[in-house]
Amino acid sequence: MSMLQIDTSKPALVTGATGYVAGWIVRRLLEEGVTVHAAVRDPGDKTKTWHLDEMAASLPGTLRYFKADLLENGSYDLAMDGCGIVFHTASPFKLDVRDPQAELVDAALLGTRNVLDSVQRSDSVTRVVLTSSCAAIYGDNADLALTARGVFTENDWNTSSSLHHMPYSYSKTVAEREAWSISRQATRWRLVVVNPSLVVGPGTHPRATSESFNLVRQLGDGTMKAGAPALPFGVVDVRDLAEAHLRAAYLPEAQGRYIISGQASSLLGLAAALAGRFGGYPLPRRALPKWLVWLAGPMTDRTVTRKLVARNVGLPWKADNGKSVAQLGMTYRPLDVSIQDMFQQMIDSGQLPSLKP
Repeated sequence: MSMLQIDTSKPALVTGATGYVAGWIVRRLLEEGVTVHAAVRDPGDKTKTWHLDEMAASLPGTLRYFKADLLENGSYDLAMDGCGIVFHTASPFKLDVRDPQAELVDAALLGTRNVLDSVQRSDSVTRVVLTSSCAAIYGDNADLALTARGVFTENDWNTSSSLHHMPYSYSKTVAEREAWSISRQATRWRLVVVNPSLVVGPGTHPRATSESFNLVRQLGDGTMKAGAPALPFGVVDVRDLAEAHLRAAYLPEAQGRYIISGQASSLLGLAAALAGRFGGYPLPRRALPKWLVWLAGPMTDRTVTRKLVARNVGLPWKADNGKSVAQLGMTYRPLDVSIQDMFQQMIDSGQLPSLKP
């Protein structure tokens, strides 16, 4: 742990508090003795909040729920009242969508605008930490060829995604650009943005859900037994990402964007990191030929387009996390720890079958 000085005199608001990443942010804040204002769609739905209640019962901080909706103007005003820090984590993360404008872009863009409008009306908020994504930095691995040094940095912006190609990445880009636009009019508060790569690791809820869990489930349930596409990407542990949020919030010098990524990996890299401990599962052991993925991918999965395959499979991914290390003091867990903890939780909660000896 760093010598991070946490100001516990004012509450901190976490939007989308029942989410995968948000759960660990809430936990870290409660550990530090902060009063957490948890903004959720339905505070009365204990199936979504019981794990946070259990956490709060054993930790020094205090947890208070507030009803809020990304698309309802002003619905965050009450939750934000008296808060010094706002963590805006709420944003849809799904890949299989029918209407990308409504399901992804509107919620991400209008939600960000709605939360920051409340910040503008607040007289107590001094910093907003936005959970963006490396998806706002690049759209496809092919974009690496356009970078200044052959590596993605915080200076890069995704210009290759659209409503029709990588719409999730497009939604994150549009929302982050809007946040920076609004923050330029601010005098009382500062925006700091974290841009994580693929988030892995256990959830605070034993049956946590996100696209990350869907992906890891497919590694273990035999879906990719015949092989996996050679698809490189960055990976970060959810617990490290939560720590990065706290540092972005409470370190006085934190500013701008931060790539939060532990290392570069791939589908086969994740499988290899699981193989030592979970070798009995039907993990992919080889890369599928790119031509086969290009040919068959779109037929087996609606989200896999030929353009996606052409611009990503077999092409390298490389990002520089040096700013997060130098300015936030970040250290990152090894991949095998993150992915094995996650896989074990999925077995324990019944999301993957248990292989008894």
